[in-house]
Amino acid sequence: MTKTAERLPAAATLPAPPPSPAGGGRGRRALVDQVRAYGFLLGGLICFALFSWYPAIRAVVIAFQRYTPGSAPEWIGTANFRRVLHDPEFGAAWRNTLTFTLLALLVGFAVPFVLALVLNELRHAKAFFRVVVYLPVMIPPVVSALLWKWFYDPGAGLANETLRALHLPTSNWSNGTDTALVSLVIVATWANLGGTVLIYLAALQSIPGELYEAAELDGANLLQRIRHVTVPQTRFVILMLMLLQIIATMQVFTEPFVITGGGPESATVTVLYLIYKYAFLYNDFGGACALSVMLLVLLGAFSALYLRLTRTEGDA
Repeated sequence: MTKTAERLPAAATLPAPPPSPAGGGRGRRALVDQVRAYGFLLGGLICFALFSWYPAIRAVVIAFQRYTPGSAPEWIGTANFRRVLHDPEFGAAWRNTLTFTLLALLVGFAVPFVLALVLNELRHAKAFFRVVVYLPVMIPPVVSALLWKWFYDPGAGLANETLRALHLPTSNWSNGTDTALVSLVIVATWANLGGTVLIYLAALQSIPGELYEAAELDGANLLQRIRHVTVPQTRFVILMLMLLQIIATMQVFTEPFVITGGGPESATVTVLYLIYKYAFLYNDFGGACALSVMLLVLLGAFSALYLRLTRTEGDA
């Protein structure tokens, strides 16, 4: 063993290993990966820039111009805003939009939550009823609105035919000034019900079962369990969906455009429908963009609140 050890070179005489290029290689690979990732994103960014960001910026600019297709735009300051504010339909459009949003919150906010509670308690055929609830979302919005237009027909519509068969008084539905807006709220609630129900259902299924067991041991009934367990555990989801629903319902357009045409007597003219009238009926793009900027500011406030709350919850 001594001779063998003597033949081995001393550790101090071994040559130093060459510097490893691993650090530089990793840095170059990370840079290449980032460039490749941004390359894949480039197409999407270009599409967003052309079809979302540029039109939005252009609309803000046109809001301060007298703009007619085929002629040079003229800068007129806030004249478009002043003219729009004095439009008799301006107040009606905002009133109808806010009323629609409030009714949609009262109806379209409670119904999906109740349906989610019912589906969560089912023991059989859960998948079937989920598909049934989600089915309206899969129907194109225009097709859905046309079906409801026939359903609401005061003459031979299914709604009044059913009421006649039950010997109940009929209604003008979407043709009545007092009932038209409520009829559109029912349509919008039905059309968007499925997605909201599934989100609530996912939130309900994430609640630990031990909380319900503890509440039952304390003698809590069904309503008390919903109040003290279900609602507190899903309050963040409820708040988020409420904000998203406000943002969506304030942009309602398809239902009044297809079913009522803004009538009767401007009873269903919404802000978005009035923007359409300014742009494509009055050929007043400056007024349409001025209205769009007003709606943008309001919805931007709700969007900022939504982002703030989601970021706060994520940080927590």
